[in-house]
Amino acid sequence: MARALKSPYKRHPLQRWPYQLAFALLLLALGAWAGFRFGQTAAYGDQGLDPATYRSMQQELPGLQQRFDDLQAELEVVQTRYAVDREALQIVRGEIAEQKEQIASLEEGIRFYRGLMSPEDIAQGLSVRTPELVARDPTGTYAFRIVVLQGARKHELLKGELQAEVFGQLNGEAQSHPLAALSGDIENGAITLRFRYFQAIEGELALPEGFEPHGINVVASSSSPRKSEVRERFAWQVQERFTHVGK
Repeated sequence: MARALKSPYKRHPLQRWPYQLAFALLLLALGAWAGFRFGQTAAYGDQGLDPATYRSMQQELPGLQQRFDDLQAELEVVQTRYAVDREALQIVRGEIAEQKEQIASLEEGIRFYRGLMSPEDIAQGLSVRTPELVARDPTGTYAFRIVVLQGARKHELLKGELQAEVFGQLNGEAQSHPLAALSGDIENGAITLRFRYFQAIEGELALPEGFEPHGINVVASSSSPRKSEVRERFAWQVQERFTHVGK
């Protein structure tokens, strides 16, 4: 029986180490992969998810994120429109309130002119309407309007004059001040009257510091077409705006 021939060369132990190292690294990689998969599966199992479901959710996440961003953008647009609409609504409400005030003022003016056209509804002869006062600032400056009327069936040209004074108190003492002394819009002590239907005297007055007004005394007199005199005492009443009555 023939003997197997032995190679005259023996493999040195150092020549086998590359193969052993490669095999060891392969086992290590397989072990790490198996451990990762085991841990991943165990983790998903604890949460009731399997890896396939998790991967599916990961794939859906970008689309859901984009949809969320789109909805967020739409929400911002809607909020902006709402803010603009709300501001516009406030503006419209303010305009409506202003229109209501103007309508009320016009209605007052219509009643005024209707009275002029219907002499039986107003006092005959010379008369004075309640003075109107509108505050201009908190320092004691007021706009004023005094309307003088002629009630007659035949409105002839009336000539005369008007004098007014503001009465009140200063430091507990009674005082009165001529309107001409309080207003730069009245040049003389007496205001000239010349009209057929009515005349409106308008201007601004400034009260002395510390003076507390109580009212206005008005004296109107006519020299033609007939002589007459009217004396009126009005309480101090401030309003937001004048009625719609022209000069």
